[in-house]
Amino acid sequence: MLINCVLYDDGRVVAEPGLAGVSEALARQSGFVWIALKDPDDAELALLQCELNLPPLAVEDARKGHQRPKLEEYGDLLFAAMHLVEPAQDGEPGELQVGEVHVFVGARFVVSVRHRSTQGFLGVRDRAQREPHLLRMGPGFVFYALMDAVVDRYFPLMDAVEAELEQLEETMFQKGRDRQAVVQQLFALKQRLAVLRHAVSPLREVAGKLHGGRVPQVCRAMEEYFRDVDDHLVRLQGSIEAARETIIAATQVNLTLVTIDESLVTKRLAAWAAIFAASTALAGIWGMNFEGMPELKWAYGYPMALGAIATVSGLLFWRFRRLGWL
Repeated sequence: MLINCVLYDDGRVVAEPGLAGVSEALARQSGFVWIALKDPDDAELALLQCELNLPPLAVEDARKGHQRPKLEEYGDLLFAAMHLVEPAQDGEPGELQVGEVHVFVGARFVVSVRHRSTQGFLGVRDRAQREPHLLRMGPGFVFYALMDAVVDRYFPLMDAVEAELEQLEETMFQKGRDRQAVVQQLFALKQRLAVLRHAVSPLREVAGKLHGGRVPQVCRAMEEYFRDVDDHLVRLQGSIEAARETIIAATQVNLTLVTIDESLVTKRLAAWAAIFAASTALAGIWGMNFEGMPELKWAYGYPMALGAIATVSGLLFWRFRRLGWL
């Protein structure tokens, strides 16, 4: 589905030619065209390939989707794939869904192809049109603006993970806390971090190719801007790694707490077992019914036996209580 097809010249909108008239508009007019598509069908991609002479392999990647973040060069044309990470619409709270945006960058055109994502880039286009002095830099600026918008959307998701992790750490040591629920929550956080990590880490490689060293001609004027994007990705990657280490440590602490709880239960059961074992032993002695037992004919034998059992049990209870077993 076509979202926008706008021809810009000197940072201003001059025409909206539509897909079928892109090549003709570029032949008549200077400037560049910015095309945005969402979940396009094969006919739209074939028309776009014909109008802009796009590489077949790159078009095939854009058609199939499910690409890792990457940057490929086809002569003077760039093809970039980036992950769009956003909260799932119909999933569990905190669950993330992953879409993609594929960007074709040529000397006189930029094409963004969005898949499986509800968040568009109209805000990016509005921002670019409010800054015509930057839009005059051509397709390289648009590519930067799209990448910057993608990276900026990762930060709120990372902040949410960190906030949930901090809250979990604060309540982890509360008595009566369900340890199994804590482990499940930690595992869910780890899965969300994995989604962000798979989006951020490869994208750092992409940003690294766009500043310093051999930079593609179309992006050469925007090196400083892509360096800023790379700095954001470095911050994100550092936050992801720190959160992963915190989750690993929290999981180990939680498992340690489970072991401690089990040890306390074992001690408590062992203490009660010892008390009842002593009572059982005393009761067994007086229950043997030998004729020669002196207590059998004694009028106070029964109260004495009960008193002895109660005394021994009380002493054991007091001792175990002092040891912290009860």
